Amino acid sequence: MSSKSIPLSSQDITESEIQAVVDVMRGDRLSLGPRLTAFEAGCAAKAGRKYGIAVNSGTSGLHLCVKSLGIADGDEVITTPFSFIATTNCVLFERGRPVFVDIDPETYNMDPAATAAAITPKTKAILPVEVFGNTAHFDEYEQIARDNNLVMIEDCCEALGGVLDGRPAGNFGECGVFAFYPNKQITTGEGGMIVTDSEDIRDMCVSLRNQGRATEAWLAHARLGYNYRMSDITAAIGEVQIQRLDEILDKRRRASQMYDEAFAPLAATGKIVLPPMAHRESASFFVYVIRLADEFAPEARQAVMQHLQQQNIGCNCYFVPIHTQPYISELLGTSQGDFPVTERIAARTVALPFFANITQQQVTRVVDEVTKFVNKL
Repeated sequence: MSSKSIPLSSQDITESEIQAVVDVMRGDRLSLGPRLTAFEAGCAAKAGRKYGIAVNSGTSGLHLCVKSLGIADGDEVITTPFSFIATTNCVLFERGRPVFVDIDPETYNMDPAATAAAITPKTKAILPVEVFGNTAHFDEYEQIARDNNLVMIEDCCEALGGVLDGRPAGNFGECGVFAFYPNKQITTGEGGMIVTDSEDIRDMCVSLRNQGRATEAWLAHARLGYNYRMSDITAAIGEVQIQRLDEILDKRRRASQMYDEAFAPLAATGKIVLPPMAHRESASFFVYVIRLADEFAPEARQAVMQHLQQQNIGCNCYFVPIHTQPYISELLGTSQGDFPVTERIAARTVALPFFANITQQQVTRVVDEVTKFVNKL
């Protein structure tokens, strides 16, 4: 066993972010101050949107989008079972009904044809996810929503900096949400950002994140709200990170290229499938996820992960299908077998160490261990 571990993810923080936090701590505004406004403007610009509304997590951002668009009791929201659980939870928070559709095996995003076929008179919204940062099909989802008089929320929590035919992630539908957990492209530790062109959505989200306040009067509340605020300490990190986004994305693309090249021989055998990112030269990589070929039983994935963990190499499965989570099955009546493409792919995916400053030596070690083990299966 190698003694030196390789983490699954690692943030890219410089002295500039540290100094920005120190400056806020020495100032007189720790919340709702100028750093927050600057970070919001920076994220809105990256998404080609008029407004940014910072919140304390991507989950909070999705929840506020659902609420601000009036999704409520029994309203159906078409979404993907191949995502982080928050995508579904944010609909359930408002007692909406998530309606899952299977994914496209080539992109891992929602199958557009299945999306259109799932629309019923109860459908109010489409909530697609740019899985692993892949922007594929988002123009199609948007058109489906428009053609059927539906609203669309873009879960772009994994896609900051991604582009589809010249349009940046966050630019589709009525609103989008970025997230800044430490494994994301940029981080604020915890945090999220709603982006939109709608003044109504902006105003509602600004009120809802701050206890339902309708004016600057601190004790005047117009509606039931939440404490979803982002502090200026957090925003200061984000303000520097968003300015460094292009630099960070370049590093992550180089990391993905190192993996692609090192895995080329194994991929050529058909034993693994590389990440399904469109336009890799301009993609925004969130994670680097390989998939074992269908010839391998699902148990093989667990064996690969166990081997990597024994070698002190970080790894994880991305994702466990949402429709198979016990409480989701109980609430929605879903079960194993409902979405076979999602289940087939999810059973064979392995997320490997991936971060901006990963070294060639680390990539080589990961690829060597994966290749040796898979070739023995």
